[in-house]
Amino acid sequence: MEYSVLIVPGLGDSTAGHWQDNWLQHFPNAKKVVQNNWNQPQLQDWLINLDATIKSIETPIIIVAHSLAVSLVAHWSQQNDTSKIAGALLVAPADVESSEHTPEEIWNFAPIPLDKLKYPSIVITSANDPYISAERAEFLAQNWGSLFYNVGPKGHLNLASQLGLWEEGQEILQTLIESIAKNG
Repeated sequence: MEYSVLIVPGLGDSTAGHWQDNWLQHFPNAKKVVQNNWNQPQLQDWLINLDATIKSIETPIIIVAHSLAVSLVAHWSQQNDTSKIAGALLVAPADVESSEHTPEEIWNFAPIPLDKLKYPSIVITSANDPYISAERAEFLAQNWGSLFYNVGPKGHLNLASQLGLWEEGQEILQTLIESIAKNG
């Protein structure tokens, strides 16, 4: 089956050199959700743009969300028909409920929905992500019914992590695709 890979960046966008931007260039079937304001995100505005992008895609979708976008996807999934979503790769979730870990401009994405997702998903975190503890990321994965990967000490899995095409992430994405195909 052919899937569209939907890149969903978080705060500040995933610009040149970020693995998400590299994947956007690498996968011919990739599309990106574009937000009006990357630096002062408002949950309702971001939900509208995510929903419009999903509705514009004809093929089944695999969401690839990073950081704040993981909470965005959880909110969207709770409020919308998820039948077009084949699965989701939820990378480096930011703990929007923690004033200790995250900047104030993303707190309006709290609380993080904890309902089980209606599609296969994988949560990936790093052992030393400054925006969430590995334990909290695993807690989210358990609630969402997601597989969980801790890829070791690699920071926030963002531009500063210098992941390039992030082959490890592509392997985990392939695991998700195989799981979807097997259970589909």
